[in-house]
Amino acid sequence: MTEIALFPLSSILMPLGRMSLQIFEQRYVDLVARCMREDEGFGVVWLKQGSEVSGGSRNAPNVGQYGTYARIVDWDQLSNGLLGIMIEGQQSFDVGSVWREPDGLVKAEVQLHQPPQPVPLPEAYTGLAEVLTGLLRHPQIQRLSLRSDLSDAWCVSAQLAQLLPIEEEIKYHLQGMTEIEPLLDEMDKILVALSGDEAR
Repeated sequence: MTEIALFPLSSILMPLGRMSLQIFEQRYVDLVARCMREDEGFGVVWLKQGSEVSGGSRNAPNVGQYGTYARIVDWDQLSNGLLGIMIEGQQSFDVGSVWREPDGLVKAEVQLHQPPQPVPLPEAYTGLAEVLTGLLRHPQIQRLSLRSDLSDAWCVSAQLAQLLPIEEEIKYHLQGMTEIEPLLDEMDKILVALSGDEAR
């Protein structure tokens, strides 16, 4: 087990996915500064209910049973004066005990998993790569500067799950899948549902 700081969010970060965040609370400003100074990351976990804004409960928040270890890949001062960071999901982890430090920062004992190793994308699922290719052309997504391997089944499915307009509860379910074939099958079903085309 490894002790890490947690960043509870109402959004899911997938391994190999990227997300931009605005940092305005002092506990997270300090966390970001420490991570950049010491070349460390932090855990992003799904905040299942409630709020993580200052002034809330001093108890540990209600977070998911697993999450994604993230590293900061870019940062900038935003036009509103706040600190903006870009984070990239590295590997998944299982959440053990969770507690809140006196400064309000949430920490946990976690079991880190190895990052997913590339797996060739089966021919039956090349449509997933085609959809991801289209998404990567969108100007807003281009700003993420995603590192995509369209031949890797894990990369295609994880980045699609990150980018598609689906409910966070569904993304959380996808995040917890550890076998590539069931994950590809789920992503295929999601695309069929989004397209409104039940025939395939």
